[in-house]
Amino acid sequence: MKSKSKKVLGWGAAVVAIAAVGAGIASWQPSIAPLKETDHQTFSAEQIARGEKLAALGDCAVCHTRPGGERNTGGLAMTIPFGTIYSTNITPDRETGIGSWSYPAFERAMRHGVDRDGHYLYPAFPYTSFTRTSDEDLQALYAWLMSQPPVRYQPPETRLNFPFNIRQGIAAWNWLVLQPGAMQPDPAHDRAWNRGAYLTEGLGHCSACHSPRNMLFAEQGGKAHLSGGVAEGWNAPALTAHSNAPISWNYADLLGFMRSGYSANHGVAAGPMGPVVNEGLSQLPEEDLQAMAVYLASFNQPQPDDDAAAVKQQLLHRETQAKTLASEGARLYSGACMACHAQSEGAPLAGVRPALSLNTNLNDASPDNAIRVVLNGIAAPALGTMPAFAGHLSDRQIAVLLNYLRTEQAGKAAWPDLQQRVTALRNAR
Repeated sequence: MKSKSKKVLGWGAAVVAIAAVGAGIASWQPSIAPLKETDHQTFSAEQIARGEKLAALGDCAVCHTRPGGERNTGGLAMTIPFGTIYSTNITPDRETGIGSWSYPAFERAMRHGVDRDGHYLYPAFPYTSFTRTSDEDLQALYAWLMSQPPVRYQPPETRLNFPFNIRQGIAAWNWLVLQPGAMQPDPAHDRAWNRGAYLTEGLGHCSACHSPRNMLFAEQGGKAHLSGGVAEGWNAPALTAHSNAPISWNYADLLGFMRSGYSANHGVAAGPMGPVVNEGLSQLPEEDLQAMAVYLASFNQPQPDDDAAAVKQQLLHRETQAKTLASEGARLYSGACMACHAQSEGAPLAGVRPALSLNTNLNDASPDNAIRVVLNGIAAPALGTMPAFAGHLSDRQIAVLLNYLRTEQAGKAAWPDLQQRVTALRNAR
């Protein structure tokens, strides 16, 4: 019996080994010949200018620039549950960047998630969205990147835990998830909607942050699309009717937020969204922003102006009345927040003085974004700044303050176990 068991185990191991080898062969991708140093590519000024706008839409510099590093040289650390991914150098340096990449190599990375050497890219690089970009736009983006100054910098090596460090496994993930190819217009919608869909779902890759993930860490589609996700530890709020905001996102709010990083009915772009607005969306032509606003607004049920005005008036009235409450939360608000955030009924909202009662973070089911803003402040926002209170308020005081704002101003139920969550996020800074 022992001999038979050993034979069975031996055959089992052999089958696993053969399967592994077969998977490796099936997932193998050839390298694409590098450009020679004598190869001189020429691009039109129009192509390069178009590519610059597309790079802003795709947030290339946001992800491919480490703090204090030169633009697009990579090295930005992205921590995920399985380890740390470092973004790559995408300047045209031949040794450490993409200077030796031909357009076919670039196109394969953008459409299929495979680099010039044939290595699979981790989908932290959102090629599942980028694949939807037209050939013309990919060529323009390539022209702009290859026209920039080359910078020699070798980012740290990505390190993930087993088995996620086996890049060939991405081939199976791609087979299940990736739908390569440029996006086609939907004849059921007009030109503006289709343009907005193309920008939002393609290079804009909004869903990469604003959609939840399934067990395979792929974006959920259907009704879950754009219904809220997680980005760099921050909650990326829903952009659809799933939003917890008291006033629905509409065309005007979306357009203003993408243009300036501020909406009077929702708040200020903070956390990862600040650079997305500063370095990306705000650089786009107005007609592109308008198209994106048309598309995103279509995911929300229109809210009659009278209803929105009534909700806004009610919440601002609560905010004004809450100032007079004699509680510890009110005193903390008076000392830390009121100078910038106090609203007078009927007064216009100023950019750096958003109404907290309308703030999306205070109306969210999770307190994490609100905690992070109070702890860390907003040092590089799209509009205005806010000081950090981590060194001035204890975990208990922050919890008292935030639950005061949530219950007395936003009119929501208190977040449970808030002090423990404040402590956890402070320790994780």
